Amino acid sequence: MKIHQVSVFVENKPGRLLAPCETLAKAGINIITLSLADTHQYGILRMIVPDWQQAKEVLERAGFVVNVAEVLAIEVPDHPGGLADVLRAIEQAGINVEYMYAFSERLNDKAMLVFRFESADAAVAALAGCNLKLVSNITPAGKKIT
Repeated sequence: MKIHQVSVFVENKPGRLLAPCETLAKAGINIITLSLADTHQYGILRMIVPDWQQAKEVLERAGFVVNVAEVLAIEVPDHPGGLADVLRAIEQAGINVEYMYAFSERLNDKAMLVFRFESADAAVAALAGCNLKLVSNITPAGKKIT
């Protein structure tokens, strides 16, 4: 039910974002979805990839600072109020959302959002009875995401 997100710290200067993306491309690793958060001096490139362990290894060998975090991908009804319903369930469970971003692919008639919680395990347990589908196996081009 949890998936792994690879985060790379990049200096906030022209060309710095290209380097980790090229490194993954040269290793044949596809980026399924990503988010970039920035400050004045650095950015955090958060990515979901088919093989997080390989991505981490490749990026670290190339000299990048890499962090892996457990996140949840949640199906969200793709209609007005769909996200509000999901956030209401999360709030009622007393779970803090550290950050979230949209997934670039859709599953059937659902949108997907990636959430980082203070505790992924607590979020899984709390959301189990909320009629929300947690996505554990995302299979773009036949590749399993874990």
